[in-house]
Amino acid sequence: METLNSFITGINDIIWTYVLIAVLIGCGLWFSLRTRFIQFRLFREMFRTLGDSTSRLNEHEQHISSFQAFTISLASRVGTGNLAGVATAITVGGPGAVFWMWVIALLGASSSFVESTLAQLFKVKGAHSFIGGPAYYMEKGLKKRWMGILFAVLITLTFGFAFNSVQSNTLSAAFQNAFGVSHVWMGVVLTISTLLVIFGGVHRIARVSSIIVPVMALGYVLLALFIVLLNLHHLPAVLTQIVENAFGMNQAAGGTLGAALMQGIRRGLFSNEAGMGSAPNAAATAHVTHPVKQGLIQTLGVFSDTLLICSCTAFIILCSGVDLQGAADGVQLTQNALTSQVGHIGGAYVAISLLFFAYSSILGNYYYGEANLQFITGKKWVLQTYRLLVGGMVMFGSVASLRLVWSLADLTMGLMALCNLTAIVLLGKYAFRLADDYCRQKRQGVKTPVFHKEEMKDIEAEIECW
Repeated sequence: METLNSFITGINDIIWTYVLIAVLIGCGLWFSLRTRFIQFRLFREMFRTLGDSTSRLNEHEQHISSFQAFTISLASRVGTGNLAGVATAITVGGPGAVFWMWVIALLGASSSFVESTLAQLFKVKGAHSFIGGPAYYMEKGLKKRWMGILFAVLITLTFGFAFNSVQSNTLSAAFQNAFGVSHVWMGVVLTISTLLVIFGGVHRIARVSSIIVPVMALGYVLLALFIVLLNLHHLPAVLTQIVENAFGMNQAAGGTLGAALMQGIRRGLFSNEAGMGSAPNAAATAHVTHPVKQGLIQTLGVFSDTLLICSCTAFIILCSGVDLQGAADGVQLTQNALTSQVGHIGGAYVAISLLFFAYSSILGNYYYGEANLQFITGKKWVLQTYRLLVGGMVMFGSVASLRLVWSLADLTMGLMALCNLTAIVLLGKYAFRLADDYCRQKRQGVKTPVFHKEEMKDIEAEIECW
């Protein structure tokens, strides 16, 4: 097992060090410049459109609303990456890793806008709701079905299996640390509860996520704000520490510049998923009047995840003064930080919060795999087998080592992101045209912009749902 982990780690270092970091930053800069920094320019519009869905105009059909699609993707984004991933980044890369998480979120938000807008443009009609995502815009936009199949396989391996192993591993560790519950029993309970929901389909996932995600996120943010207020006098020093370590100016207190950069971007991508190709699968399900609407809403998800929730975890850890180089790692470090601030109830609170964070992520992760398996084949037995395998990987993650599950996640995540980023660079011109059309209608006083496929004559035949 140790040999396997070392082999995977070596491949990860090659992919991330020499390829993926440059591609992520380069794409983020290009999309930001080309859209005239739409992630900042239309920030207020994101909130206005959040609850705006035309599903109420089609009450006789089963549609996923904008908000439900947003919470499905946020359910996947908001998970162990926010509690354990941030702690791991700080442990390995020092406090400066937090700064690079912020950078990749601000730049990556534009990549998220492009990929989610493209998913809406090329979505197709499913049995009960729209479906779409990178596999679909690769087939329809690029006319490369082989590339769509490759992506579908990668996202199924990444989210259905690798990421769900990380979620269950972290949750099991948190409950053992807080309540003494064994990894095996926690895995059994989590596996059974996961299977009960995922056999209900996307609408059940949407209903569960729309309840769990806002409640858990709000509760965690309120706790973090309370702790920050208790340590308000430490906040300037914490911010200084983050910036200094981000550029390697204080080697004793954190990692080198390379470690901070690497860990910040790795854990930032794991958490907010901007440009990875996951959120477009949820974005495509929404029933809206213009593709840009869901692109904006999914962009808001990146900000919500990294700039808000991940920052909360970072401030809790850094304000607490816990030993960053001690034996505690991952979620245990977050638990220790909270315990130092509010007593033993802190560790229990993290475990309970993580129960909702990880469980909602498992549901969102599962859906991404389901949507992409449907792209490859419509055979029912394949989907049923996938559901059982997801349950098996949840169980595997509960008892596997921390290093192994994170190494697997980094490997599959990197390959998946490279595949998707290649596609959205080639198809980005359509997202730019849609953004211009949306802004033009807003300038003309149209409150709710509407898109018609006749406006894109060059690809009209490939646009099914507009």
